[in-house]
Amino acid sequence: MVIFRRLLGDVLRSQRMRQGRTLREISADARVSLGYISEIERGQKEASSELLASLCAALDVPLSEILSEVSDAVALEEAALAMQLEDVTLDSLEHTLDTRSLGSGSTDSGPRSGDVVASAA
Repeated sequence: MVIFRRLLGDVLRSQRMRQGRTLREISADARVSLGYISEIERGQKEASSELLASLCAALDVPLSEILSEVSDAVALEEAALAMQLEDVTLDSLEHTLDTRSLGSGSTDSGPRSGDVVASAA
């Protein structure tokens, strides 16, 4: 499952680190407690729209840029999850086919009428 708050925290931390700034500096500029910003960066707390606006102002980065980076990260995680699901589905199908061929007692290793055949491209 893709956790938006974790990805948002990753992007905010990455932006802060690229600027070489500390949590203390961002905390002072955004007027948000250091601990709370830390929890947001670690994906433990949800950032309200107002808080996110304050953090973006403190980082001098447009909200649209942060959200675009988060959107890209979400797309990558979704693609990775889809690939994992596809692998699990193919593994299941191959296991089912192997089990059926072992249980049939047939020496013919080719597909029979009605068999499902999977091919990895």
